[in-house]
Amino acid sequence: MSTDTPAAAPTADAPPADTPAADAPTADGPAAEGGGSVEKSQADGAPEAMGGSGLREPEYDVEVTLSDLQADPNNPLYSVKSFEELNLRPEIIKGLHALNFRRPSKIQERALPLLMRDPPTNMIAQSQSGTGKTAAFVLNMLSRCDMTMPVPQALVLAPSRELARQIVGVVQQMGQFVQGLNVVAAVPDPRQRNQQITGQIVVGTPGTVMDMIRRRQMNARSIKILVVDEADNMLDQQGLGDQCKRVKALLPSQIQLVLFSATFPENVTTYARQFAPRANELRLKHEDLTVEGIHQFYLDVNGEDHKYDDLVKFYGLMTISSSIIFRRDTAREIEERMTAEGHQVAHLSGGLEGSDRDRVIDRFRSGEAKVLITTNVLARGIDVQSVTMVINYDVPEKLNGDPDYETYLHRIGRTGRFGRVGVAITFVHDKSSWSKLMDITKYFNVAEQLVRLDTNDWDMVENALKLVLKNPRAGVATDKMVS
Repeated sequence: MSTDTPAAAPTADAPPADTPAADAPTADGPAAEGGGSVEKSQADGAPEAMGGSGLREPEYDVEVTLSDLQADPNNPLYSVKSFEELNLRPEIIKGLHALNFRRPSKIQERALPLLMRDPPTNMIAQSQSGTGKTAAFVLNMLSRCDMTMPVPQALVLAPSRELARQIVGVVQQMGQFVQGLNVVAAVPDPRQRNQQITGQIVVGTPGTVMDMIRRRQMNARSIKILVVDEADNMLDQQGLGDQCKRVKALLPSQIQLVLFSATFPENVTTYARQFAPRANELRLKHEDLTVEGIHQFYLDVNGEDHKYDDLVKFYGLMTISSSIIFRRDTAREIEERMTAEGHQVAHLSGGLEGSDRDRVIDRFRSGEAKVLITTNVLARGIDVQSVTMVINYDVPEKLNGDPDYETYLHRIGRTGRFGRVGVAITFVHDKSSWSKLMDITKYFNVAEQLVRLDTNDWDMVENALKLVLKNPRAGVATDKMVS
């Protein structure tokens, strides 16, 4: 099929029956870059060898705030146009070239000179998924670690074992020619019990890392870099902030602190500045954060009891490539119902044993499992190239019931990677869920890009989504709907 504009998707009719019709959006589908200005030059998240996707180079500029107010952020010294300008060791350059990393992305142009200068300085960096954040902090670690010393020197904290394992893979891929490099995943694993950690770079979840240091399984005296990935989530949810603080307290006092995330709400930024004082900051406005190339739809479901029935009708579309269904609470219930009806699905949640979680995500990466039902455990950082559809079975919300803007952005960012077409569908079933979705889309200034799928005409729904999904690249606009 050509990449010309497809026929119109379903009519954007009124919102739920008792919701004011004036707010019902009709929209042009988002037309994204067709691959960006850096043709498959690098990967953020998992490398292509791990089933990940490539870089989507953004149009925006990175705003820099330096801790040294005497410095000029526009000085050429604070930006690089090639990796060679960083005076990297030849084996690191060789690894970059092997992964087809040819020149820095915009976030790397600004971040790397600041990250790698001496003496080391702290950094708080916020940039959209797919822009090279992971590669930036990995390069800094590879450059600063002494591979002749078999002791931990750099530590990365991640919110989930899945993301920790993915980062380990990135380090291994980028450092494949670095002699003596040893990378260790510090995640719950009975096989590692009481084994001494000798890797120079350790990537793990906060609780496990803290336990390993306290049991002297991991010697923290030589650590000189602490990276907190998905830092807004790590510093602001379910006690992870306290755990990160405790891990930091167990490390040497003079270390480089690096916080990376795709989103940084203001309340978390305040805490981040306390966690990493005198940090250089790289930021974007939240209006610039919406992932282009993702066609955002909502499904007006006739009540909570009908959500599952409507979900099952999407099964055929979900298996065109790979899809993720996000559920607020448990994923097992839906998996058991769909499996009982003969559908091939898998589920992943924090309730599974670590080895079972590893098997599930590996099956999903390989394409053996096409549909994955999960909680927010996979909303952050996970990069699987084949994902073309994300379904928000529940509108993301915080513990107090407010709409969760950042989780919505992270969830839908699991699709549409590297300029490919992606579809995000959110189920709304009452006034409350409708209102929260509207708040989220207005926050990111994409309310007019949200299109309603009419459950009264499933043939039209299926045909419209197939037209989008069958186009392998982004740059496909949805004609404007008229209710």
